[in-house]
Amino acid sequence: MMINEKFLIVEDETIVALDIKKSLENLGYHVVACATNYDEALKFVKEKDPSIILMDINLKNSKSGIEAAIDIQKIKNIPIIYITAYSDEITIKKAVKTNPLAYLLKPFKREELKTTIYLALHKINSSYELFKNEDFIHLGLNYYYNIKDETLFYENLRIKLSIKERALLSILVEAKGNIVSFNSLEYLLWPDYPVSKGALRTLIYRLRTKLEYKLIETIPSLGCKINTLT
Repeated sequence: MMINEKFLIVEDETIVALDIKKSLENLGYHVVACATNYDEALKFVKEKDPSIILMDINLKNSKSGIEAAIDIQKIKNIPIIYITAYSDEITIKKAVKTNPLAYLLKPFKREELKTTIYLALHKINSSYELFKNEDFIHLGLNYYYNIKDETLFYENLRIKLSIKERALLSILVEAKGNIVSFNSLEYLLWPDYPVSKGALRTLIYRLRTKLEYKLIETIPSLGCKINTLT
C-alpha cells in the first residue's frame, strides 16, 4: 500500500474536513491541505502537488467539486475520490465523466473511508505495476497505449480497437501532440484508394468514443491531434 500518498481534502464543512484529515493521518497518510471551495482547490493543487484528492461535490458559494475536478485535470491528472451526500442519477452521471477512483456517500463511517482509500490505492498500484513498462505511454485520465503492439488500455482493461482505429491512434501518438492533417490521415490510412471525407470523420468519431473525448482534438479544416493529459 502506498503510504507516501499526499492527500488534498476539498470539503466546505470544516468539522467534516478535520474529521477526514484526522482519519487519514491516523492511517499514516499525509494531508497537504484542506480546501473549502473551487478556488482554494486549484490553488493548493498548484502549490502542494497532491497525489490524490478527496473531493466534496456540493461546495457552498462556489463552483461544484465536479467543475473543480474538470479544471484540475487540465493542470494535472490527479486521482479523485468524490465524497458527497448526493446520489441522484444526474449528479452521478456528471461525476462519472471525470473518471473518479471512487464515490463515497455521506454520512460515512471511518471504516468506510478507510476501505475506500485502500481500494482506491490498490487500483492505482495495480495500474502502475501493469504500465510501468517502457513500452507504455500514459495518454492521460488513466488511458495507456502500448507503442510496441499498438494496444489501448483504460486502467488495466484492454479496449478493443478495429484495425483502422488502431492505425489512426498509432499515427496520432507518433505525432506527439502535433496536428496531423486530414489529407495525411486519408493517405496513411487508405494508401491504395481514395475515400470520402465522411469515412475519415466516422473513423475519428468511433475512436473518440472509445477514449475520453477530449484526448483527441479535431481542428476544423486542418486535422486532428492527440492531447496527452499527464
